[in-house]
Amino acid sequence: MAVYTDISEGDLKAFLEQYDAGELTSYKGIAEGVENTNFLLHTTKDPLILTLYEKRVEKNDLPFFLGLMHHLSERGLSCPLPLPRKDGALLGELSGRPAALISFLEGMWLRKPEAQHCREVGKALAQMHIAGEGFEIARPNALSLDGWQTLWARSKDRADEVEAGLEDEIGAELAYLAAHWPKDLPSGVIHADLFPDNVFFLGDTLSGLIDFYFACNDYLVYDLSICLNAWCFEKDGAFNITKGKAMIEGYLSVRPLSNDEILALPILARGSALRFFLTRLYDWLTTPEGALVVKKDPLEYLKKLRFHRAVESAAEYGLLS
Repeated sequence: MAVYTDISEGDLKAFLEQYDAGELTSYKGIAEGVENTNFLLHTTKDPLILTLYEKRVEKNDLPFFLGLMHHLSERGLSCPLPLPRKDGALLGELSGRPAALISFLEGMWLRKPEAQHCREVGKALAQMHIAGEGFEIARPNALSLDGWQTLWARSKDRADEVEAGLEDEIGAELAYLAAHWPKDLPSGVIHADLFPDNVFFLGDTLSGLIDFYFACNDYLVYDLSICLNAWCFEKDGAFNITKGKAMIEGYLSVRPLSNDEILALPILARGSALRFFLTRLYDWLTTPEGALVVKKDPLEYLKKLRFHRAVESAAEYGLLS
């Protein structure tokens, strides 16, 4: 979540007239995240999230994202729902951007998650993978091997400004992953961005998952590798195997992993670390000054990538045979 596009109170009130959402009482921008423009709205009815979809999000993908939330909710997963307009459409336009109103999910994201929270995230991730079965719209992962090459082409000439030697290191990493990426693993709908700020808790109880705007079809265990990267490293860059073990146990309590998935986990974790390094690097180098957005340090994910290079088996993440 972020704020790239400003909106006027008058335009927002006119936009709300297209919904049965009550009258606006207040609104404020949400600065966290890097993808879309988001505002928290308070109305005479319920609080809502207003999302304006920025240029990186393809308008043609929006039926997938909005439809997926309905599909998952109908199958028991707690997640926000897009509100229909009075004409039944889920999507409108505000300030020249496609825009949607999304229901507000109670809870807070955790700044300091513990192993017990990682276990709950593992369970919720597996529940999402099962709930996603049967969703009829498909969306390829635009941020997999080919997408990484595209991002890198836009960043590599300035990469050494961030750390000396990066151009050679990342070029070699991309070549390695292209040659060793697994094939024919169990696939389905994945969240692809289940970071702590996209998981809400009420106390120690997980209350729901949010922000499905990277969701796509890919290997299910790749989604687990993203969560290991996002939840199980400490501030100093060390991997916390207690958290990793808890997350994997939580996942396995809902959905078992095949032997091929277990064998592939280290290379997938390496790839997911590279994926977030590359998007952070691109944003670090290109986000305009003055945007109300928190830029994220790409070097955090470079450290994680280097850790995964040394991993020989999934046991090093806490997966016990």
